[in-house]
Amino acid sequence: MEFTFSQYQPRHLEIIDTTLREGQQSSLLHDHHKYFFSTSDKVDIVRSLILYGVKFIELFAPTVSTQEAADFSAIKQARDELITQRGYTFLLSHVRCHPDDVESAVKAGADGLNMYIGTSDQSIAHKHGMTLNQITRKARDLIEQVKKSYPHLILRFSGEDAFRTREVDLFRVYDEIAPLVHRLGTPDTVGVATPAFVAKRIRALRERYPDTDVEGHFHDDRGYATINALEAVQNGMRFIQTTLLGIGERSGITSMTAIMFNLFVDKSYEKLDGYHIRGSYPINVFMADKLRKLVPSKEPVSLTNRTHAAGVHSKAVINDAGTYEAHPLDQFGVAETEVLLGPLSGWNVIHYFLHEICGFDIDDATAKAVTATFKKKVYNMPPGTPPSQVLISIAEKDFGLHAINVPDEFRGAVVQTMTDTANAADFGEISHSTGIILRSKR
Repeated sequence: MEFTFSQYQPRHLEIIDTTLREGQQSSLLHDHHKYFFSTSDKVDIVRSLILYGVKFIELFAPTVSTQEAADFSAIKQARDELITQRGYTFLLSHVRCHPDDVESAVKAGADGLNMYIGTSDQSIAHKHGMTLNQITRKARDLIEQVKKSYPHLILRFSGEDAFRTREVDLFRVYDEIAPLVHRLGTPDTVGVATPAFVAKRIRALRERYPDTDVEGHFHDDRGYATINALEAVQNGMRFIQTTLLGIGERSGITSMTAIMFNLFVDKSYEKLDGYHIRGSYPINVFMADKLRKLVPSKEPVSLTNRTHAAGVHSKAVINDAGTYEAHPLDQFGVAETEVLLGPLSGWNVIHYFLHEICGFDIDDATAKAVTATFKKKVYNMPPGTPPSQVLISIAEKDFGLHAINVPDEFRGAVVQTMTDTANAADFGEISHSTGIILRSKR
């Protein structure tokens, strides 16, 4: 017997990952002329999400293109291969309230349908031209037919652009739809919602439809995607749509690891049940690699959040990282702190680098003098030259510093790594008189 949603007990928080639907609309794919995720990309992403603990993954309707239809099959196979290891993961198809979309999703083997029709004045006037009564009737009639023909399907209905839809209008539609579906969606399609508005709207929906779960989808046009999602979850929303790195149309939506990280910081531990949070940074690095970019600096679960350049900060971090790192990023897979060499570096960092990493015999007074020279020269270094190379040259040539030499038979074999990347294109290697190779980010 096949596993069905009726056999599943939802957790306190269920992520519905839409990287392969919403995320494919990101302009980031165009920045490097990639344009779309390949079948291999999609399979890799699905596997990573399942291993992270995601139980709901949203895909395009197969009617979008013949390639999407073919990829649905490959994704389903990848999901099935992990059932024994990670349990069942539900594949949801994002469909219009149109029989063709529904039939294509059912034929592809979708576990559920995420159905939608625009309900805002803007959608009514410029998208489909239907009245609220027509919207309600069309959605209700199709959903009733789907429930009769395919009773095993998970059903969600969303009034697209819900936060520009008047509450009374949304209720007018949802009153007839709520008894027929498992979830009601409240998408902030154009990113207009504020945290206070989200809290008010979610409380109203939970009060009016206590037996129907609510799902959120928050765009980041105002920079509120994470805080709006948190506000929704804290006010009773169980299902939340996210993407890896928050990628999506325009400014994107809520980042999966960002909301997980914030829930952890807020001590909402019950909402993290079943998720492999230590895999958060690795899955972000994995996704960034798919996009041919670095993990964004605004992503909370990133090495950037443990990176320091200013001298006074770096000195304190060397003594105790907690001085400038308040959050437990190690719990999310960010296991290193990175101190950057550059024009803002203080003498303490220079001393630490030359003495502890390079092995130079250097005292405090000399470190201060080296720092002064370094700060003058670093502004004029050629493009692509690592600051560490400039600093080592100053130490050796200008100050005559020496380090313990590596025996001839081991020269070139001792590597001091100052980067966590395995991509050779991302680091530079410097050999100096000690025989040690220093490997650092470009």
